Amino acid sequence: MSLTNEDLLAISQLLDSKLKPITADVKNIHLTLENDVLPRLREIESCYTATSKRYQSGTNQIEAMQADIDVMKNVIREHSEKLQKIS
Repeated sequence: MSLTNEDLLAISQLLDSKLKPITADVKNIHLTLENDVLPRLREIESCYTATSKRYQSGTNQIEAMQADIDVMKNVIREHSEKLQKIS
């Protein structure tokens, strides 16, 4: 059974009519992504990156302070021992 040109044209028109709403939906989804979702996602990424850098900087400061505290503990311990020997 072979299809005539009229049959093929009817099938083509049917497919076009079925695809129109889908095409419109895809276009709306694309516009929503482009105009709403992506800008918000970029803003979230920007905030996350800035916060991450701040936390990293804070972590480095805490590590440096811990090293200073360890040195001070050793010095205090040594001074306490020397003071006990003196008294």
